[in-house]
Amino acid sequence: MARRDFDPATASPDGRAPAKGRLFDPDAEGAWRGSLNGDAFGSGNTVLTYGNDTPGDGPRLHVHPYDETFVVLTGAARFFVGDAVIDASAGEVVFGPAGLPHRFENLGPGRLQTLDIHHSPRWIQTDLE
Repeated sequence: MARRDFDPATASPDGRAPAKGRLFDPDAEGAWRGSLNGDAFGSGNTVLTYGNDTPGDGPRLHVHPYDETFVVLTGAARFFVGDAVIDASAGEVVFGPAGLPHRFENLGPGRLQTLDIHHSPRWIQTDLE
């Protein structure tokens, strides 16, 4: 079924040019890691990728002043977002609201790889651990 959510005549280009940037080196050993600030493109979103091969490992507890969306690409993770504990596996998405401390860890077995969308033109973070 074709989608027609809006009239294209109501969405004019804003003058920004198409662009690209490198998020990670696909030829590097181990899990991918990298970040690309949205302000490099005039975008309101920053993209990160995080991965590891060790069950139990993951980013330390931290907080952002904006929302974050996590996409699990490979493996499984346990997310701690505020008081919630959410298990997610490849193909699932977890939402972390602004101001809620969060972290996640590889549940194993094997590699965990995520794509993390920061709803901000810059990566802004305070580590709590």
